[in-house]
Amino acid sequence: MNPKQTLMAAIFAGIGASLCCVAPLLLLSLGIGGAWVATLTAFEPLRPIFLGLAALFIGLSFRKLHLISPACETGKPCAEEDVIRKQRFIFWGVTLPLIGLLAFPWIAPFFY
Repeated sequence: MNPKQTLMAAIFAGIGASLCCVAPLLLLSLGIGGAWVATLTAFEPLRPIFLGLAALFIGLSFRKLHLISPACETGKPCAEEDVIRKQRFIFWGVTLPLIGLLAFPWIAPFFY
């Protein structure tokens, strides 16, 4: 898997992990309500699985972008330092909010 695929997988796993907690809050703050919003809490037992998947894919992306030097031929986009710098910027731009989203159930009680 390339870094883009593992990062996308981490994003989807993070969204899955936050369905039980963040999604109802977000929907209610947008004015979307109803009894079906409460059914999103049914995802709570699956949250540890999604947390593990998100951590796995974030780790794989980090490993690919920061620990392993790219094995590319000269002239390919993956060999250019500018492209690698942009990929790392996108990685951290996605990973930091994703970590906040995953930690939301633990930090939310401090805000109210």
